Amino acid sequence: MTIVPSTPIASRAEELDALDAILPFDRRDQLAALLTDDDVATLKHLAQEGMGENTLRALASDLGYLEAWCRLATGDPLPWPAPEALLLKFVAHHLWDPVKRAEDAAHGMPAAVEAGLRAERLLRALGPHAPGTVRRRLTSWSILTRWRGLTGAFAAPSLKSTLRLAVRASARPRQRKSKKAVTVDILAKLLQACAGDRLVDLRDHALLLTAFASGGRRRSEVAALRVEDLTDEEPVRADPSDKNSPPLPCLSIRLGRTKTTTADENEHVLLIGRPVTALKTWLAEAQIKDGPVFRRIDQWGNIDRRALTPQSVNLILKARCEQAGLDSALFSAHGLRSGYLTEAANRGIPLPEAMQQSLHKSVTQAASYYNNAEQKNGRAARLIV
Repeated sequence: MTIVPSTPIASRAEELDALDAILPFDRRDQLAALLTDDDVATLKHLAQEGMGENTLRALASDLGYLEAWCRLATGDPLPWPAPEALLLKFVAHHLWDPVKRAEDAAHGMPAAVEAGLRAERLLRALGPHAPGTVRRRLTSWSILTRWRGLTGAFAAPSLKSTLRLAVRASARPRQRKSKKAVTVDILAKLLQACAGDRLVDLRDHALLLTAFASGGRRRSEVAALRVEDLTDEEPVRADPSDKNSPPLPCLSIRLGRTKTTTADENEHVLLIGRPVTALKTWLAEAQIKDGPVFRRIDQWGNIDRRALTPQSVNLILKARCEQAGLDSALFSAHGLRSGYLTEAANRGIPLPEAMQQSLHKSVTQAASYYNNAEQKNGRAARLIV
C-alpha cells in the first residue's frame, strides 16, 4: 500500500484540531492555508498558557489576516520581527484619505492587494479600515512578536505619528457595535416573536431574557454559559422594602473569565423573576442537565450537544428582529448590552448599581449610555421647542 505524504497545509489543519474549542470550524482550513507552522505552534502555546478563548480566537484571526496581507503586499511571508517600514506600510494600506483616493488610485491599499484579500474573503468593507481594527491588529502583531521572544518597532515614534495622522485623514466616524439599543420596548417585541411552544422558541425566549436581565451579557458570554454555572438562590421580594410583596425566584450565574476579567475573579450576576422562569422552562423542556445551556437546534427540532457560537447568538437576535417587523440591520447582540444600560439610565438606577450587574470596568464607557439618556430627558436641549 502506498502511503501518500500529507501536505504542510493538511498537517497544520491537524495541528489546529487541537484548538477545536477555540477556532471556528468553518475557518479552520482557511487558517491552515494562511498560517505557518511557527504560527500554529505559537497559538498552541498561548492556549496552554491559559489565554482566554475569545482573545486567542481574535489573535488567530488577526494573524491569518496579517500573513495574507504581507504575502500579497510584499511577496514574502510575515517576517519576525517586522521591520518598521512594514508596520508603516500596513498603516498606509488600511488608513487612507477617501478624497485623495478619488484623485489618485495609487493612494491607500494597492488594487492587487485589495483584490487578493477580497478573493480570500478577508476583506469585505469598502473604504479605509476602522481605526480600532487597525490598532487591534497592530496590538495582536505586537503580542505575538513578544511571545516569540522578539522585540518589534511597535513603540517607534514614526509609527505612532503615522497612525495618528492616518486616523485623522481617513475621517471615518466611530460606529456603534449596534446602531440601536435593545431597550425594554424593543425586547418586548422580540419576546413576542418567540411566543410559540417550539423548542427553538423556548430557547430564544430564554436566551434574550437571560442576556438582557443579567446585565446585557456579551454574546460570547451567553454562548459559553453552562448549567454548572447556575446556582439557585433563596427567593427575593419583588419590592425589597415591602416584606408582604410576592417572592420571586433568584438564580446566580457564575461568569468565570470574561472579556475584562480572569477565571480567578469568579464574577457572578443575579437573575430574578421572569428570566429565571424562562431559563428553567427551557432547560426542563430540552432535558438539559449539564453542559452548554444554549444549544443548536436543527430543522427537525433535534437538540445538539454543542453550544451555540457567539455568531449564532447574533443571528438569532437579528432573525427575531425580522419576525418582529424591525430592521435587523439596526440591531446586533451588543444592543442587549447597550440597551440594558440605557434602560437603567432611563429608570434612574444609579450608575454604580447598574455597573455591578453589567460588570463594566470602564466608568467612562458605561457613563456614555447614561449621558445620552440624560441629554434626551433633560431640560438643556428643550430651551426652544
